[in-house]
Amino acid sequence: MLKKEYNAVTYISGPLLFLEGAADLAYGAIVNIDDGTGRIRGGQVIEVSDQYTVLQVFEETSGLNLERTTVSLVEDVARLGVSKEMVGRIFNGAGRPIDGLPPVVADKRLPINGTPINPVAREKPEEFIQTGISAIDVNMTLVRGQKLPIFSASGLPHNELAAQIARQAKVLGEAEGFAVVFAAMGITQREVSYFMQEFERTGALSRSVLFLNKADDPTVERLLTPRMALTAAEYLAFEHDYHVLVILTDMTNYCEALREIGGAREEIPGRRGYPGYMYTDLASIYERAGVVHGKKGSVTQIPILSMPGDDITHPIPDLTGYITEGQIFISRELAQQGIFPPINVQPSLSRLMNNGIGKGKTRADHKELADQLFSAYARGVNLRRLVAITGEDALTEMDKKYLRFAENFEKKFINQGQKERSIEESLNIGWALLADFPPSELKRIRREYIEQYHQKTGKLEELVGA
Repeated sequence: MLKKEYNAVTYISGPLLFLEGAADLAYGAIVNIDDGTGRIRGGQVIEVSDQYTVLQVFEETSGLNLERTTVSLVEDVARLGVSKEMVGRIFNGAGRPIDGLPPVVADKRLPINGTPINPVAREKPEEFIQTGISAIDVNMTLVRGQKLPIFSASGLPHNELAAQIARQAKVLGEAEGFAVVFAAMGITQREVSYFMQEFERTGALSRSVLFLNKADDPTVERLLTPRMALTAAEYLAFEHDYHVLVILTDMTNYCEALREIGGAREEIPGRRGYPGYMYTDLASIYERAGVVHGKKGSVTQIPILSMPGDDITHPIPDLTGYITEGQIFISRELAQQGIFPPINVQPSLSRLMNNGIGKGKTRADHKELADQLFSAYARGVNLRRLVAITGEDALTEMDKKYLRFAENFEKKFINQGQKERSIEESLNIGWALLADFPPSELKRIRREYIEQYHQKTGKLEELVGA
């Protein structure tokens, strides 16, 4: 059967191609675009009306001739060929292998927009995922099926943190498989090399699927990348019972691509020039995390975004905060002190933390210890501000202990470098930090835990390896 061709191309604007007389093409359909010289480019239908059909071209549009260009249908919707053999492979943002190995033999070709999870079929996320990072595991615990973003900014080490989480993350006490799907959008060639070398060097690639979209790749490919990654994650989770952690970096680059395409389509802009539908678009990505009733696998998300100008009121972090279940803040001040990972505990939180901690999940004392550490750190930080004005002469001996605690908390607890810590080690370090206080100061921890752990977990220097 001959493929139907369309040749009434009337207008080209940036990465967009406007076609007349193609109202029978479906939204989301994948097409081939022949420029008349034998060169074939891919494209996707992003708008259909009686008058015009608008296509996103997956490569540059230079060289396209309005008179000679023809368009033919390839698939009714954008799809990704998926297989269990994807684990250990590296793909570009459009799902094509870039690791020098042959293409994956697909078991299925799944639509990359996924299938919405029925709210009734969702189960409550309540299983702990260990990242190996003390500040996250103790104070803002990641729970299986959660979406917990990292709010960073330009120049901060969020890529290094993403690679560390991908390397260290695991589900404790489970026989099921664990996999990481890592999607990077709009990254430089240096960052591509870093991620590929880091995953290969540490052995993390053996349980990972990487999708790497470079800054010089077509803008429209950036819009496909997170959906490609989530399609692979859903396949591994819900058809092969994997617990999948999806790391998406940097969602700011994704939103910039969304704004660029919106401008090319001459859409009416919303806040700061971003499309008015950006909230819905982000939700269509973030809401693909979850645990489904009757399925052993799960999809957990850590989206990473760099806040333009360190501005948390910017539309990207603002809308992300509405959709997701907490946030992890990267601190520029801590990073400048050489602390890694520079996680600011005070504004960070995990709204599902209480579901995934406690007896049988982490440890019975976890919640109360985390509360006590947070309280003591907050008091120490407040005293720092007071000292900056009045000096230390007006401080009591107890105040000075809180000041020392705040410094040790940052330099011994938060600052762990590339070293991995188990949840048990992290909790014990927390208790060692509190050893300088008398039991009467530990007002957020019940007596039985104080008697069991206070001043009994070992010396701080020994626990942190100093």
